[in-house]
Amino acid sequence: MKSQFAVLRLQKSVRSHPNLAARYTAAATATAVLVLLFLLLAPSNPSISTHHSLFLSVSSNETAARHLQALTRRPHVAGSEANAAVASYLIDILSSASIPARIVPYDVLLSYPVHRSLSLSPNLSAPAVAFDLVQEIYPDDPFADVAAEVLPSFHGYARSGTAAGHVVYANYGRVEDFAMLKASGVEVAGNVVLARYGIVYRGDIVRNAQIAGAVAAILYTDAKDNGGRSGECFPDARWMPPSGVQVGSVYRGVGDPTTPGWASVGECERVSVDEVVASGVMPAIPSLPVSSRDGDAILRTIGGQVAPEDWQGGEGAPVYRLGPGPGFLNLTYLGNETITTIQNLIAVIEGDEEPDRYVLVGNHYDAWTFGAVDPNSGTAAFLEVAERLAKLQKGGWRPRRTIILCSWDAEEYHLIGSAEWVEDNREMLASRAVAYLNMDYAVSGRGFHASSTPQLDTLLMEAAKMVQDPDNSSQSLYEQWINTDSPLIRRLGGSGSDYAAFVQHVGVPSVDMRFSRDYPVYHSMYDDFVWMQKFGDPLFHRHVAGASILGLVALKLADEEFLPFDYKSYADELQQLTEVFKSKMRGKPVNFAPLLKSIKKFSKAASKVNSQRKELEGKSFLSKWKKNPNEVRELNDRLMMTERAFIDREGLSERPWFKHLIYGPSKHNAYMSGAFPSIDDAIQRVTISNASEAWGLVQHEIWRVARVITQASHVLGGRLT
Repeated sequence: MKSQFAVLRLQKSVRSHPNLAARYTAAATATAVLVLLFLLLAPSNPSISTHHSLFLSVSSNETAARHLQALTRRPHVAGSEANAAVASYLIDILSSASIPARIVPYDVLLSYPVHRSLSLSPNLSAPAVAFDLVQEIYPDDPFADVAAEVLPSFHGYARSGTAAGHVVYANYGRVEDFAMLKASGVEVAGNVVLARYGIVYRGDIVRNAQIAGAVAAILYTDAKDNGGRSGECFPDARWMPPSGVQVGSVYRGVGDPTTPGWASVGECERVSVDEVVASGVMPAIPSLPVSSRDGDAILRTIGGQVAPEDWQGGEGAPVYRLGPGPGFLNLTYLGNETITTIQNLIAVIEGDEEPDRYVLVGNHYDAWTFGAVDPNSGTAAFLEVAERLAKLQKGGWRPRRTIILCSWDAEEYHLIGSAEWVEDNREMLASRAVAYLNMDYAVSGRGFHASSTPQLDTLLMEAAKMVQDPDNSSQSLYEQWINTDSPLIRRLGGSGSDYAAFVQHVGVPSVDMRFSRDYPVYHSMYDDFVWMQKFGDPLFHRHVAGASILGLVALKLADEEFLPFDYKSYADELQQLTEVFKSKMRGKPVNFAPLLKSIKKFSKAASKVNSQRKELEGKSFLSKWKKNPNEVRELNDRLMMTERAFIDREGLSERPWFKHLIYGPSKHNAYMSGAFPSIDDAIQRVTISNASEAWGLVQHEIWRVARVITQASHVLGGRLT
C-alpha cells in the first residue's frame, strides 16, 4: 500500500509542476524504449544459454579415459560375445545416467574367416614360400592375453575360392590406374592384382580388379602411406608396424546384403548371396589384405616396366614395376557367411514442447579389433555427452525437442546396423527427424574436421566458437579450425560412416565430426588403448572437446525455438557447383539453364524464409502477448523438410539405394563425396561409351536435379503452386 501512495503522490507532484512533468514523460519514454530493446534482444529462453554453458563446464577427461579403457579391453567384432559385452557396458552407463536404453536387434548377414593361405614363388620354376599372415604382438603388449581373440586378417564378404597367377602391380587400384595399365600394354586378365591401400575404398579396388579380369586381389599397407621402416613404428612411434594389416569390408552396398532396401526383421524376405554377387555389390573374386612387409616381398618379385614415379614407394623401398610376374601367387580364402543377430542401442530423452521432433546423435561401437580410435574414441565421447545431459536433467533441464542417442552395431561390415534401423523407421524419420549428428571415431590426433549438409555450416561454426581448442587454451576450436589448410567443411556425399543412411536414403540434415582424419594403425590390431595414450590423445583433452562440440550442436538443435538452418548459403553453393559443371562441359551438347533456373527459385525461397524468421523473432509481447506457436512450428517444419526434397525415389542409376541428387558417393570410390552424382555418373558413361546420343542421358539428369531443387524451393517457401 505504501508504494501505491508513493506513486499517487508522485503523479500529483508531476501534474502541479509542468517542467517536472516533461522530465517525467521523457524518462518514462526512455525507460519504455530500454525495456522494449531488452525484450527484443534478450533470448526467448535465457535458461537455454545457461544450460548450454553448464554442459560445457561439466566435462571430464578422466571419465573419457576410463570409458575408453573399458571399451577396448578385448577385440569386439560384430556378432561376437565380446561385442555383446560392450553393448551391456553401454546400457549400464546410460541406465546409471537415468537414460534407459533399449536394444533393437536385427538378423543380418555377416562374414568371418575360416581358412586363408597365401604363397609366393619368385618364378614358376622356384619353390613357393608361404606367408604366415600374422600380426605380431609388440613388446610389453598389455593385451597379449587376448590377442588370440583378434580375427585372422581378412576382408568382410570376400568371395571364397582359390586363385593363382602372376602378379600385376596396380598402384591404388583406381579406375585411372587400371586404365594406365591397359594403355601400357600390361595384361591384368588372368593374373593377381597387388594394390596398395589409400585414396579408394577397398571394395572399389577389388571391384576394379574384377572388372579388369583379375582372378584375385591382394591389398597391402605401403610404408610410404602408413608407416616408417627400420623400427620407426608402434609402440615406439605412431606408425604401423611391418606386420600390421588393415582389415575391413569389401561390400559396396549399405546395410544387410540380403535385404537391400528393407529391414532385416524377423522372417523377412531375403535375396541369396549369389544374387548379391550378381548385382555387383559383393565381389566375385577372392581377396586378402596383407602387411607392408608381405607387400614388399611380393613387389620384389615383379618385373616388367618400371612403374610411374607417383606409383613408387618411399625411402628404402624397391623399385616398383608393373609386371605381370615373374612373381606368382597362390591364394585361398574360405569364409563363413551367416545370419547373425546384431544389437543397436537406442536411448531417448523426450522433448518437453515438441516430443515428436527428433535430434539424433550416433556412434557405432563394434570394431574389427580393439578399436581404440575407430570407433571407441567416439563411443567414449558419446557416453560423455550422455552423462553431461543427465547432469542437466538433474538440474531441471528438459529439451524442447526429443534427443535420441543411437549406438550402432556392425558398422564395420559397411553401415549395417544404422542402415537397418533407418530402413525400419524410414517414414517416421522422414516426417520427424530434425538432424542426425555422427561421431564415428572422435580422436586420432590434432586438428578438428567436420563434414555436413550445407544448411548446418553456420551452426557448426558458431558452436566451435564456444568450445576451447584442446591443444591451445588461448583460442577457440573455431580459431584453430579456420587456420587449417584443408577445406573448412566437407560434404556428406560419401558412405564412409553411419550418416549415410540418414543423408542418402532419407534426406535428413546431418553432421560428421572428428579430431584428425587418417591414422596409420587404422583397422589393425595396433589400434589399442596404448596407441591412444601415446599418440592419439595422451591427456584425453581432445575426447572432451569432441564431446563438447557434439553435445553443444545437439543442444542447439534440440533447444532453440527456431531451427538454426541456413539455406541461403546452400543455394549459393548449388550455384557454384553448377558453374563448375558448366565450365567442365563447355562446348558439349547440354544445357544447364533448367538447373540454374531452379537454383534461382531456391535462393529466393531461402531469402524469404530468413525474412519470415526474423519477423517472428522480432515480435515482442508489447505488440503481441506471445508468438503464435503454430507459426513457429510451421516455419521450423519447412526448414526441417527441405533436405527431404533432394531425395529422388528412383535413386542413382545402378545404385538405387542412394537417393540424394545433390550429394552422393563417387561411383568408383564410396569414401569420396561427389556433387550432383547422377549428372556425374551420366557424364562418365558418355566418356566411356563415346556415343554422342548418350548426351541425352546427361541432359535428363540435369532436368532431374533441377526438379528436386524446385521441389525444395516449394517446401522452403511453404506454398502450393
